Amino acid sequence: MTGFWGNIFVETAARYSVAILCLIVFLVIFELVTSYKNWDEIKNGNLSVAMATGGKIFGIANIFRYSIEHNDTLIESMTWGFFGFVLLLFGYFIFEFLTPTYKIDHEIANDNRAVGFISMVISVGLSFVIGSSIG
Repeated sequence: MTGFWGNIFVETAARYSVAILCLIVFLVIFELVTSYKNWDEIKNGNLSVAMATGGKIFGIANIFRYSIEHNDTLIESMTWGFFGFVLLLFGYFIFEFLTPTYKIDHEIANDNRAVGFISMVISVGLSFVIGSSIG
């Protein structure tokens, strides 16, 4: 059985499957903390929501990229991926806190593309900072 789990194709498939599963779970959590319905807004053509959601997807995937690169086991990769996600979520709340004159969620839901773009860039940028810190 050791040969089976040591196979690079099996290991890649396992890490891919776990990353996809975590991505889905994390997107559900993001859906719960935003005041709008991501996929309904995207279906209706809201580019701001698409940019913000795309940034979150990229950010989560990028954190997992670093996590997989720097950890030997699947459990370690998942743990660091989860920790990175929590930090990314915290960054989202900081963004909301630093803009007290308007609500980020409200602006994104109203298709304010400048806010959607900044949200995307924050998620992408923070994912590189978080990822580079993963041990």
